[in-house]
Amino acid sequence: MRFDIFTLLPDTFAPYLQASILQKATERGLLEFNIHNIRDYTHDKHHTTDDTPYGGGGGMVMKPDPVFEAVESVLGSPAPCPVILMTPQGRVFNQKIAFELAAHQQIALLCGRYEGIDERIREHLVTDEISIGDYVLTGGELPALILIDAISRLLPGVLGDPDGATDDSHASGLLEYPHYTRPVEFRGWGVPPTLLSGDHGKIARWRREQSLQRTLKNRPDMLPNADLSESDHKFINGLTRKT
Repeated sequence: MRFDIFTLLPDTFAPYLQASILQKATERGLLEFNIHNIRDYTHDKHHTTDDTPYGGGGGMVMKPDPVFEAVESVLGSPAPCPVILMTPQGRVFNQKIAFELAAHQQIALLCGRYEGIDERIREHLVTDEISIGDYVLTGGELPALILIDAISRLLPGVLGDPDGATDDSHASGLLEYPHYTRPVEFRGWGVPPTLLSGDHGKIARWRREQSLQRTLKNRPDMLPNADLSESDHKFINGLTRKT
């Protein structure tokens, strides 16, 4: 998958994209990252990308002309892929949206700065708007990295474990079950015996029940939309009666 990132702070991306899983996936040709500095598409000696808002008010607004020129010079017009604006006004990002975006061969991410962007960018250039939560950051760079990470790990071959992404929290509509590794006992705390039994059926049931229990405790709002079997419902009802 190819990611085109349009930003005023291009240097913020390399430390994360050139590390660990994303770096290895890039070296294997599974991912391609192109970072575009919006300032390179200005035409004044100060490389101005912002101006005061019409109508008054505090803060500065990103100008439309360098943003349009940057995106259209790289992608063409119209763009052949989603052009996503990272903004607190967008639809809230979740695992379902990550799967949706992972189906594309190419995605463009536009990182805002300052007080906001000229509305004509929103109306006539971007095709989607995504938020990572109900709070405000100083720019769209961190949200863009979050999208890149969440989407990339869903692509075939990016993770070492081919089933790793399908077992994650939220992938199945539930929170993930607990994990344990060596040593068997640490400071008097042991590994659940079921995980040491070698009985794969029992282990699968234990993990499913742990996911259900953890979701009921920490995120009960997820359960109505989860894909639950009859035995899942019976297990949850049993937990509810105990409380």
